[in-house]
Amino acid sequence: MGLSISVGILADLIINDQEGAAWVREDLTIVNRYLTEAGLPAHVEPEQLPLLDWRTKDCSFSYSPLHHLRRIYARTQEDPNGDLTPVAEGEDPIKDQAVEDELYMFRSHLLCHSDAEGYYIPIDFAEVISGDDIPGGFIGSSYRLRDELIVTARPLKITLIDGELSDAEIRRVKSVIDKQGPFYREHLAWLALFEATRLSIQHKCVIAFT
Repeated sequence: MGLSISVGILADLIINDQEGAAWVREDLTIVNRYLTEAGLPAHVEPEQLPLLDWRTKDCSFSYSPLHHLRRIYARTQEDPNGDLTPVAEGEDPIKDQAVEDELYMFRSHLLCHSDAEGYYIPIDFAEVISGDDIPGGFIGSSYRLRDELIVTARPLKITLIDGELSDAEIRRVKSVIDKQGPFYREHLAWLALFEATRLSIQHKCVIAFT
């Protein structure tokens, strides 16, 4: 089992899986009910899209890289200037005390989200929305997720220019992943999510976890 991250899910399913498209529409009806109850605008998911320019193909992986990335963000919130080391062999990153503390605060769009399902919406809102009938239990903001990834770039030594990721830096990040360099799991999840937020905001599409 693992995580698959996608943008433009409805437009894709309309072409390839009408039954799946109906399920996504039902999900987004629930999401929109919670958005409007929170005083936010409803989201209208595009049903047609151009070919999206993903700059990474590694958007499906085990849950482990996501857990490792969440630990980095939580540690950075705990001590912005602290030195970070990779998770020791055999240790579980989600059991890190910093992760537990950050989850308790219920403020992080990166951490307060299902590993396996649910949506980030291209609307800027501060508080994570939760509910028993929400797919995955939580609704996150693509904008706030992007902001948290920008924060996480520094300890991972990923260089952004005015919040943007250059093609040259993407190649460097991919090299770290391919060579299994320091924090390669974190780089893998970070790159997939950062590209997803870029495309989500640009094309006004949800990020779907499946």
